[in-house]
Amino acid sequence: MTILGYIMSERKLGAMFRSILVANRGEIALRIIRACHDLGVRAVAVYSEADRSSPHLEAADEAVCIGGARSSESYLNMEAIIQAALQKECQALHPGYGFLAENALFSALCAQSKITFIGPPPHAIRLMGDKARARRTMKELGLDPIPGSEGVVRSVEEAKEAASAIGYPVLLKASAGGGGKGMRVVESERDLEHAFNEACLEAEKAFGNPSLYLEKYIVNGRHIEFQVIADAYGNAIHLGERECSIQRSHQKLLEESPSPVIDAGTRNQLGSRVARAVAAIGYVNAGTVEFLRDEDGNLYFMEMNTRLQVEHPVTEMVTGFDIVKEQIRVAANCTLSINQDEVNLTGHAIECRINAEDPENGFKPDPGKVEKFEPPSFDSVRIDTHVRTGYTIPPFYDSLICKLIGHGSTRKETIERVRRALENFTISGIKTTVPLHIAILSSPAFQEGSYSTRFIPELLEAWEREKNG
Repeated sequence: MTILGYIMSERKLGAMFRSILVANRGEIALRIIRACHDLGVRAVAVYSEADRSSPHLEAADEAVCIGGARSSESYLNMEAIIQAALQKECQALHPGYGFLAENALFSALCAQSKITFIGPPPHAIRLMGDKARARRTMKELGLDPIPGSEGVVRSVEEAKEAASAIGYPVLLKASAGGGGKGMRVVESERDLEHAFNEACLEAEKAFGNPSLYLEKYIVNGRHIEFQVIADAYGNAIHLGERECSIQRSHQKLLEESPSPVIDAGTRNQLGSRVARAVAAIGYVNAGTVEFLRDEDGNLYFMEMNTRLQVEHPVTEMVTGFDIVKEQIRVAANCTLSINQDEVNLTGHAIECRINAEDPENGFKPDPGKVEKFEPPSFDSVRIDTHVRTGYTIPPFYDSLICKLIGHGSTRKETIERVRRALENFTISGIKTTVPLHIAILSSPAFQEGSYSTRFIPELLEAWEREKNG
């Protein structure tokens, strides 16, 4: 038997943490707290002054205020968070998503303070966080990137040369970040200089790094991502793919698993290559490898998110596998609790991100008091939220207030189940994206599975035409 075979046959159990600091807020903080309790671990929450009355704090065993309302004063304050973990004798820290989840310096500072960071090691975060370097690395490991510049483009002139070589339209992207920041679609050379300068400024403001790289803009592309998880013993598996093409301004609104356009053969073949690549870079813990699919069915590597994703519940629904608990086990030096042969996708799942926003007004955030919050109680429908009636949504953070996830034996059944659940979801006092999600699920294009990342702009254009007669 090989060493790897021995490790997998004798799955190692590390010493479980006694206490974990949950370095996030809202629904994901509550999700992590529940996973801690399922594993018999004490959960310590942190909060800002603006979140002093957040309902998720009631689920924690203890809560610590770490600063003012603004993220820079609290959830991005590394020193305050690490000090809270040390004071409360937490052996580990879970960053959730957003804020400091993909910050290599924070991961390193946790290690220096002898606090286990429940996420990848600093070197993996740095490698995949540099998008240009990540493209080169993954190409060497057998995952073809979207055609584009070899590295960052340092000037408008370099960008023009690269764009001329691959052909317009092109996409300028921030090398140091994601989430749509520092990103511009450029249709022709006359628009390049303005877009380049805008993207540089936005990237500098968002990530402290103005570097951009350039890639071919794929018209009518589809956003496909593979969920992976790896342990410290060199084992890595994938948990299938998610389709995340329903987006506005490069921000996801609805996700589903499996994708309507990925067959079992492609899933198994590409998923295996993804898992091997992740293992090769020494990655540990959960992550997501993202691809863009063109109209000919080619799948191109885009980037890797070195953290837990907002949309992880759809994968949990179709695999029956708890990703957050596995993150904690892996961080506690356990080997993976399952191998690739034990991963099975059953049925179909859809997640709707319900945001406190007005879709008919440019998705303008709409924080404020929630007069009534009554989620539906349907079979095979999961609600991840920290919100309840009377809660006041603060204006300082992301507008996500709830995730509604439905599961069914078929995609058609799941669409109908999720739509009915949304129609029976009462939220008043604020505007939300619930009506938009109902429109998405009712769309023939979505029901047929024949959509792309252009879906939301086209839907909003149709809404505007109807409104104007």
